[in-house]
Amino acid sequence: MDNVFQVAIQTLNRAGQLGDINPRVLEILQEPKRIQQFRIPLKLEDGSFQVFPAYRVHYCDALGPFRNGTRIRPDLSLDEIKALGLFMTVKHCAAAIPAGGAKGGIKADPAKLSSRDMEQLVRAFIRNLQPKGPWGDVPGADIGTGEQAMAWMLDEYEQITGQHCPAALNDKPAILGGSLGGEEATGRGVFLTLMAAAQDMGLDVSGARAVVQGFGQVGSALAELLAGTGCRIVAVSDVYGGVYQTAGLDIEALKQHVARTGSVADFPGTEPVANENLFGLDCDILVPAAVQSVIHRGNAPNVTARLIVEGANGPVTTEADAILHDKGVVIVPDVVANSGGATVCHFERTQGLSDQYWDLETVNRQLEKRILAAYRSAAERAEEAGGTTLRLGAWIHALKMLEKAMQLRGWV
Repeated sequence: MDNVFQVAIQTLNRAGQLGDINPRVLEILQEPKRIQQFRIPLKLEDGSFQVFPAYRVHYCDALGPFRNGTRIRPDLSLDEIKALGLFMTVKHCAAAIPAGGAKGGIKADPAKLSSRDMEQLVRAFIRNLQPKGPWGDVPGADIGTGEQAMAWMLDEYEQITGQHCPAALNDKPAILGGSLGGEEATGRGVFLTLMAAAQDMGLDVSGARAVVQGFGQVGSALAELLAGTGCRIVAVSDVYGGVYQTAGLDIEALKQHVARTGSVADFPGTEPVANENLFGLDCDILVPAAVQSVIHRGNAPNVTARLIVEGANGPVTTEADAILHDKGVVIVPDVVANSGGATVCHFERTQGLSDQYWDLETVNRQLEKRILAAYRSAAERAEEAGGTTLRLGAWIHALKMLEKAMQLRGWV
């Protein structure tokens, strides 16, 4: 599998070249500003003992305080966290959010931990971070974490500081100062950018066939919205496998099946499909919404979709990107398509600092405004750069902002 950090750096340097970015800016961005790396020893509820590697990467804070993301998964690596920190830096620029890019993570398998073990693990993570607060570093949720984990983290932060501060952590339950619409924000953003790109392409979504890889928080929310347009979602998958139905899946029934069984596998009336075969299915729209580097040089030639919208971070490698571009496939990149979560996290921090909370209609309206502006900016930059890809257009737009901020600060 391609190294996701090297893929990110290749994209950075290519966009820097096309956008005529100051080489000193690119030199700064070749590595994170700061890396925290530590190990968490834990006595588990079953009596066993384990030490968990953990990381927090501060990538670049030229535009504001570090923010976002705490990922927990068994195959986590530092390079993955570095790449995600760079993606967050670009994503905040794309969405015009005054924040720096950061990411954190713990190498652990949540499925093998009890609720008590998870609580102890994430509380220890916050203690080891020596938390900086809403004007320094604001962790949020990602794969393997959610509202409950962030509630534990917020409580640990407040126990350490002795002060209530809802703006110190993102992706919390609403009752603790979280924003309405947060759980669905990334999926909703993917849907909004998908619809905008389809319109630009002249693709009728209501008559299209779609494949969604990943049926977690992002993929399920996107699938539900997409099905509401009349689009036929012919296949979905999760870590346990995939299901296929040429007439289109009943997404609401599938969600109920997943709630009962924990997986999309064995959904009645469907055929099984392996994850490695998913990307070659006959479809118009493909949404990779799981993990990085799943579309690569080995399977990119088999892709039949006209439109790919990246619900995950870094799901298409550099080589696959070139193959798909040559085939005429339009790709809405992760730094735009899945920036809905980061955008609503920005809203959440704003609400927490002001102690004034928005209704769901306001959150969704502001999200739509921001993410469609990000899509348009990427498209405009791509056109200015000679008709390059939306991905490079988004990165050029972000690098122009970072270049200006670094010049004003006197860094370059």
